[in-house]
Amino acid sequence: MRPALDGQHAIVIGGGSGIGLGSARLLARDGAVVTIAGRTEDKLRRAAAGLQDDGLAVSWAVCDALKGPDVSQAVEAASDDLGRLHIAVVVPGGGTITPVLLFGDDQFSAEVDQNIRPVYLLLKYAGRAMVRAGSGSFVAISSTAAVFSARYLASYSAGKAAVDQLVRVAANELGSMSIRVNSVQPGMTRTATTAGAFRNTEMMAAFTGGQAIARSGEVDDIAQAVRFLAGPESSWITGQLLAVDGGHTLRAFPDYASLLPLPDQRAAASGRET
Repeated sequence: MRPALDGQHAIVIGGGSGIGLGSARLLARDGAVVTIAGRTEDKLRRAAAGLQDDGLAVSWAVCDALKGPDVSQAVEAASDDLGRLHIAVVVPGGGTITPVLLFGDDQFSAEVDQNIRPVYLLLKYAGRAMVRAGSGSFVAISSTAAVFSARYLASYSAGKAAVDQLVRVAANELGSMSIRVNSVQPGMTRTATTAGAFRNTEMMAAFTGGQAIARSGEVDDIAQAVRFLAGPESSWITGQLLAVDGGHTLRAFPDYASLLPLPDQRAAASGRET
């Protein structure tokens, strides 16, 4: 029996580690021709070597996901000889834990852009390659912070909410061309980026205590959802925002002010700080 993704060309931006690397592994294991992309060549080389040790061959391309020419070139490298691409996954994002009144003017905009711009750029260039292929599946990594009020994560939450709305609009536009667009919303998941949070036992207790399934997420929990949305098993699913969070969005986001020494917004306002 042929693998489910046999011969399909895929790109994973942010594929050098964490959720991106886990997703690339599952896509390659099911037969996809995978290119991982990211800003750091050494990280990509190590990731590709690790997959090779598992018997999985992937290519890599250095790419700053905030730069259109870089994303365009990475998509070209990941596509087949006729410029066709079938699967695209985009992971990058981030933000700082900051009271809403205390973001720098440019800081806030930059952090929102950090989350939405990579998604749009890959959607633009990968989507064109999917049109040439006659179909395709695009999966964006969003966050549960897009779903409910995540206090002190205003820029991150706004950026991820923008990701999800872009996903819905793009799915509506591109469905007639057999291109599916979905997002995965991870809850608190163990990666290198979240290592600091995982070392904070009080913070982790607050997260797991607010979940219906009281354990932290692992990379493979998210990667399995990405693989499902990328493949033929989800061929009638588009415009959906899939929370993979142990049921966290059934409840509420933790209050970071009770867990971290955050600046006092009232004091800042009283001092007329800008």
